[in-house]
Amino acid sequence: MCLACGALSAEHRFPDDFIFGAATASYQIEGGWNADDKSENIWDHITHTKPHVIKDQSNGDIAADTYHNYKRDVEMIRELGLDAYRFSLSWSRILPDALSKRISIAGVSFYNNYIDEMIKYGITPMITLYHWDLPQKLQELGGFVNPLFPDWFENYARVVFEQFGDRVKHWITFNEPMQICYQGYDTTVKAPQLNATGVGAYLCAKNLVLAHAKAYHAYKNDFAPSQGGRCGITINVNWLSAVSDSEEDKFAAELYRQAEWGLYADPIFSKQGGFPKELSERVAQKSLEQGYPRSRMPEFTDEERAFVRGTADFFGVNHYTAQLVSATGGDFIVPSLSDDVGATISTPEDWPVAASSWLKQAPDSILNALTQLKERIRYYRAALESVLDALDAGVNLKGYMAWSLMDNFEWMQGYTERFGLYQVDFEDPARSRTPRKSAFVYKQIVKSRVIDHGYEPDSMTMAIDEGH
Repeated sequence: MCLACGALSAEHRFPDDFIFGAATASYQIEGGWNADDKSENIWDHITHTKPHVIKDQSNGDIAADTYHNYKRDVEMIRELGLDAYRFSLSWSRILPDALSKRISIAGVSFYNNYIDEMIKYGITPMITLYHWDLPQKLQELGGFVNPLFPDWFENYARVVFEQFGDRVKHWITFNEPMQICYQGYDTTVKAPQLNATGVGAYLCAKNLVLAHAKAYHAYKNDFAPSQGGRCGITINVNWLSAVSDSEEDKFAAELYRQAEWGLYADPIFSKQGGFPKELSERVAQKSLEQGYPRSRMPEFTDEERAFVRGTADFFGVNHYTAQLVSATGGDFIVPSLSDDVGATISTPEDWPVAASSWLKQAPDSILNALTQLKERIRYYRAALESVLDALDAGVNLKGYMAWSLMDNFEWMQGYTERFGLYQVDFEDPARSRTPRKSAFVYKQIVKSRVIDHGYEPDSMTMAIDEGH
């Protein structure tokens, strides 16, 4: 079927119950970093104490100032005609002391107002409990590598379920565990820049999935019976394919998949539970060769395996691109997760590249991943076509959340990279938001439920569809 030739087949369309939405993260948009009684998180800390690690030495102190502009955010969702909005909560805004039961009245009020504004207009709120902004007080106690972390997270989750669960029915415990554990604990790519190579990612991974399971069981046992919601996790799954048909490259690709997302998905979704078998064996072997008394990767007890396995009502997938994996080794730090895998990745030069060097448009990458920006508009059309193909292939896919609703603080890249459907004027104290062409294209797809490559917006003025 050729969508590009303008044949808008009724069969190749998104189902009427397919959910379209957009997503954001608290630190990236909220601002109000020290408003009321909110305490410091790890991104507040790193941007204030080591501003040089951010590309433009900026921070999220104000960001898009959603703390004062939340009604405009909801208005933008209405303008796009979206069904749902996925956003995250700031742990340190809700529990300023992180560990105690003292709840911030101002913090809870902000999120109540945000949620109520969505409900008012028939927009489904989807909440992520944790999107990378750990309270700094907990980081100073070890953060994700402290064995008490699962208990800390369960306490926080219970507060959130109690406060917002009467209206929120879709819960995501963690967003992108690999970025939390590998980039934050094994390297210096993200806060807290622990750089505990070869150890940090594995300790973090185990505590993260145990924390997820504790929050899930708390919800299913004590809240879901009366609130009726669903709880899952969202994991970054890029398509990783062997660069050749050799058995070495195929095995390297499998190891890379296990290291990038299997560490977090297998304990929850696999039949056997625990960490992936091949990667576990590789780390154990390398650990002994390197003189360690035991594997650098912790094991799950039988009780822990059973406790974690099956703790998800859905599998949320964040997908960006694809990469080719080669068994040819690189120059890796020893020990490190990268050295444990011992593979290198590449992308073909003919794959279109976005403003971010890592973000390339790969053919059928969503379809492949699920079955195993001037260029922004093309990216959304191609991504959504791949979603349609996945639906045709029988994948039980329920919705698509575009990243991101608006320009924001893009972590280590600061404000040098913009992914928003809406452009934010960061020089304007009011942080005015203006729709990009991609917003109009996305709106047309949402409204028509088909992808028309010939569609060109006849007006750049976004109006609210009151019929939504």
